[in-house]
Amino acid sequence: MRQFYPSAGVARLCGLFGKTRQALYDAQWRQSDELMQEELIVTMVKQTRKDLRLPKLGGVKLYNLLKGKLTEHRIKIGRDTFFRLLRNNDLLVKRRKRYVLTTMSKHRFKKWPNLIENLTADQPEELWVSDITYLRTENGFVYLFLITDAYSRKIMGYHLSQELKVKGGIIALGKALNARQYPQRDLIHHSDRGIQYCCEPYVSLLLSNNIQISMTQSGSPYDNAIAERVNGILKAELGLNKTFKNYSAAVEPLSQSIHAYNNLRPHMSCDYLTPDQAHEKQGKLTKKWRKKGNM
Repeated sequence: MRQFYPSAGVARLCGLFGKTRQALYDAQWRQSDELMQEELIVTMVKQTRKDLRLPKLGGVKLYNLLKGKLTEHRIKIGRDTFFRLLRNNDLLVKRRKRYVLTTMSKHRFKKWPNLIENLTADQPEELWVSDITYLRTENGFVYLFLITDAYSRKIMGYHLSQELKVKGGIIALGKALNARQYPQRDLIHHSDRGIQYCCEPYVSLLLSNNIQISMTQSGSPYDNAIAERVNGILKAELGLNKTFKNYSAAVEPLSQSIHAYNNLRPHMSCDYLTPDQAHEKQGKLTKKWRKKGNM
């Protein structure tokens, strides 16, 4: 996998301040990982208010409600820092003025436009969608990074990480790139606007492989319908919704579930082909399901 290094100019600055390139590199990764944790907390706050139908639930109550979940995610955050995070994301309840909430991704990296509105993939490796989901263990959550082909619904790359780190997404992307069968085709990578997809190493890896970058405009992972569906199948049908003893105990069942998903389970969105079979096709695939109400 490609390594990313500071430019010569940055290296000279490191020398002036007595820092090594590796120290700067480590600091950049650490900052990105901290931003990922902040995004998760913001998502939890929004989802809690939505689930409880209490859009103005205050910060103190939220903090106490979420402490248990944050512990499961191995996230330590004090109340002052929690309130500062709410304030920075316009999530504190304010009496004087209402704010329209747009995105949880308030970071310094570029947010890319949505390139896939009204786009229907007609062949494999024309459009990939990326997402993160969580598996539960007795020690807390572990994090599953997924990259799925929108045409065939094949999981092209995945990585199970013990911690919520940016590198998990890059490992999954590297696996997906290695699994390409049609590397000459123009490809779009679509995701939410989370730090893990906007950070410089991830974007650089996409651009260096001539992959176009597309992102949801709301910043919400719930806008990614294909990724949501894959997550649901893996958990509800293929056994990943249980609590595993630990990270190691989840690795082999995950591998088996993804193999079954790609190679054994017929997909209703792909003319009852398995994703692996559909990945050999091109042209429109017939959907065998109907929207609710269309009977």
